[in-house]
Amino acid sequence: MSSMMAVLLNGLAQIEYDRTKPLPDYQGAYLDKMDRKMESEGIDIDGERVLAPALAQKAQFVAANLASAIMANEEAQVAAMTTWLAVRLPELKQVKLREEDDGFAIELDFDEAYIK
Repeated sequence: MSSMMAVLLNGLAQIEYDRTKPLPDYQGAYLDKMDRKMESEGIDIDGERVLAPALAQKAQFVAANLASAIMANEEAQVAAMTTWLAVRLPELKQVKLREEDDGFAIELDFDEAYIK
């Protein structure tokens, strides 16, 4: 498990998440609530409804919502989405978001360690 995870937008670090810091109980409960909601209601990925999303599909959905939250400057949503990705994907090192004409390109990088 990598202790640090970073969220980059167009190559610039926006958020750094330190996995060595304990997760408060209320935040863990919120992550569980997010999972239950995705599982009970399904999620939309690339315009298609996925009723029983796998972990990788949830991660894609959460990362897309993270990108939107960053652009809208919704700090609480950014924190929740970043925490979900860092906790549910302990090997994730970087979330690389790149603005494009029609939205975002999202890469979940499990190989390249984040260096400040």
